[in-house]
Amino acid sequence: MFGQIWLIGGTQESVQLARVIAHSNLPCIVTVTTESARSLYCSTPSLQVWVGRLSEVQLKDFLQTHQISCILDSSHPFAVEVSRMAIAAAAKFQLPYLRYERPSLDENSSSNQIILDNFGTLVAGDYLKGQRVLLVVGYRPLEQFRSWQSQATLFARILPSVTALEAALAAGFTPDRLIALRPPISADLERALWQQWQISMVVSKASGVAGGEDVKRQVAVELGVKWVTIARPPVSYPQQTGEVAIALEFCRQHYTSGSIPN
Repeated sequence: MFGQIWLIGGTQESVQLARVIAHSNLPCIVTVTTESARSLYCSTPSLQVWVGRLSEVQLKDFLQTHQISCILDSSHPFAVEVSRMAIAAAAKFQLPYLRYERPSLDENSSSNQIILDNFGTLVAGDYLKGQRVLLVVGYRPLEQFRSWQSQATLFARILPSVTALEAALAAGFTPDRLIALRPPISADLERALWQQWQISMVVSKASGVAGGEDVKRQVAVELGVKWVTIARPPVSYPQQTGEVAIALEFCRQHYTSGSIPN
């Protein structure tokens, strides 16, 4: 029985994987959370894009309806909830699972970098006090910085979406302290933005090269800007790769292995 590959998307890497899978004519359904993300994926008869947020309650029905035979997880390194849910489903329904993850950058011993384990540690300390801070962390954590709006000058870069804008405004950011851009961002644009806003500190996630972490590091060193990096949350992936060829072979091997019974 032929099944479908479930590609958990929402990242630049997943767009590349979807293209390779579609080129190989393998049946695949990509899940993303926003309509704007849908447009990033190629449109072919063998590739579907499903938009929405899956809950644990919905998951079994999703797996059965789309005859999922294997799971290729290329979600964002910080989207740990969906990864953990997919890992649990793979174990429960005996579906092959592979994590495709962007490589982390080597830790930098530069004196201008601070590495913290989570956002809670950052907002509980005095790291932000009196700083002109650019937050490049996505829209979801912005609410945690609300209490710092009166103790620091906070700016945020968000994706160009209504959801992100509404979340930023609700967290106390004024329009003149927001900019909506979709990555990748060049070093020249980063530099110009930081200089325009006279940024003294940048806060970002450990998103790797694909997330522009290398560019931020370069510009931070050039401008002498303090750089706070939030480490990736720990997840115990059953198996993991950063190689497209290995991910493609996984898909070829398992898409014919059948799907969970109704």
